[in-house]
Amino acid sequence: MAARNTARKRAFQILFEGDQRGADVLTVLADWIRLSRTDDRQPPVSEYTMQLVEGYAEHARRIDELIAQYAVGWTLDRMPVVDRNVLRLGAYELIWVDETPDAVVLDEMVQLAKEFSTDDSPAFVNGLLGRLKELKPTLRRDEA
Repeated sequence: MAARNTARKRAFQILFEGDQRGADVLTVLADWIRLSRTDDRQPPVSEYTMQLVEGYAEHARRIDELIAQYAVGWTLDRMPVVDRNVLRLGAYELIWVDETPDAVVLDEMVQLAKEFSTDDSPAFVNGLLGRLKELKPTLRRDEA
């Protein structure tokens, strides 16, 4: 499963870059793909990375609504950028990717928070995604 781990990390990096630049994540994804094809030093972008970024983009509005609704004491714009994008990726995979076990999603997102964010972030990410996991059956509705 190391390939999936790497795919998630790259998807997180693409979401993070899009957030930081104020750019559409699909544009950032296309840039990463183009760069990986023209520069041997850049790793390829896997199919699963593309699936995660494209899936997030499709449900971005709903995902941000859910994070904002269940992040007690935090608004989306006040959250650390790393945490916000780990949560976005985790919420997408947790709610819309059926073939990934929920426990794997939570563990992977907590690991990303440990690697890239603050000491308090893993518990925050785990708590919020855990709440979304509990509510998953009621959350999976299409955006209006």
